[in-house]
Amino acid sequence: MERILLAEDEDAMRAYLKRALEKADYEVVDVDRGTSAAPLLEEEEFHLLLTDIVMPEMDGIELAQHCAKVSPKTKVMFITGFAAVSLKAGQAAPSARVLSKPFHLKDLVLEVDRVLDKVDPSGL
Repeated sequence: MERILLAEDEDAMRAYLKRALEKADYEVVDVDRGTSAAPLLEEEEFHLLLTDIVMPEMDGIELAQHCAKVSPKTKVMFITGFAAVSLKAGQAAPSARVLSKPFHLKDLVLEVDRVLDKVDPSGL
């Protein structure tokens, strides 16, 4: 089972995302800030870091850069409600996907499936 580290500072959104990903058969470890996620990336194996970009203490871009150093096999996907921040994320981590809020949960799960190569990108 693929493991996802979810970093999202908004409690309701984090619970909502975690529930949807668990229903899609992912194991999800969730934290409320980047500074809580950073040590987990060093201690445990995750297939995907799913992180909000705008968070207190350590933003998602800093967290993704830390992830690239300590866990280079972990894929990264950003979620954000800010278009300008989305552009910055794409420049900072060009291989990462960016999903802009608002989004439907099925779109989130589909994107996660694609990032983790669980779905044929051609849709076949």
